[in-house]
Amino acid sequence: MKSILAFLVAASSLLSSVSAHGYISWAIINNVNQSGWNPNVDPYLSPTPQRIFRPIPGNGPVTDLSLIDVQCNGYTDGSPPFVTKPAPISQSVPAGGNVELEWTQWPDSHKGPLITYMAKCPGSCSSYMPGSAAVWFKVAQSGYTNGVWATDPLETDPAAPYNFEIPATLAAGNYIVRHEIIALHAAYSYPGAQVYPSCFQVTVTGSGTKSPSSLVAFPGAYTGNTPGITYNIYTMNTTSVYPIPGPAVWTG
Repeated sequence: MKSILAFLVAASSLLSSVSAHGYISWAIINNVNQSGWNPNVDPYLSPTPQRIFRPIPGNGPVTDLSLIDVQCNGYTDGSPPFVTKPAPISQSVPAGGNVELEWTQWPDSHKGPLITYMAKCPGSCSSYMPGSAAVWFKVAQSGYTNGVWATDPLETDPAAPYNFEIPATLAAGNYIVRHEIIALHAAYSYPGAQVYPSCFQVTVTGSGTKSPSSLVAFPGAYTGNTPGITYNIYTMNTTSVYPIPGPAVWTG
């Protein structure tokens, strides 16, 4: 078993470097390390690993923003189709707590923003699929500042970690976190922007009492006409202002 696992891990590393795409490999939440879903290894392990991350089909993008795939990843128009599903467990984190995410090394050609949303589960997140409901609110974003893209620190090996905070006043409960990179190297026309979404599950604790009232749906929040989705990065300079797609960040 150890030799098989070693082979799979080595193959995973090779595939990641060759295909020039990526996914979240690790998260540190409330000082607990949580492995991301590894699409090159996890599907072949028995028993299936207990992850907080929802499964993804690979390290490739979603470009059709009308598909449910843009929510938590998937390949529903594939043969066979891949539909993600809830993760079996969640990680506890206090409101106001830090979440650290580590992507696989990001290709330097795939410039773009990092954006994070959350959605409250009506009960356990392990049995909840939001579908087309408007349940998502934005909690963090990073785009382009003084000639530097949010993805630039991810181009090192290993990639630099990305950090965001759970809103300090957020009401306690079970939530899905949806984190994405939008790669813009081919976004000068639609479809062109490449969305790399990943979802994981947390249980927010604390005495927060607030919940956002302005919510969006995936699919639905982004279209080809959304500012920042169809965008030519090759005409930019260091003073350019990139319009990050989606609603304003909810701060509580």
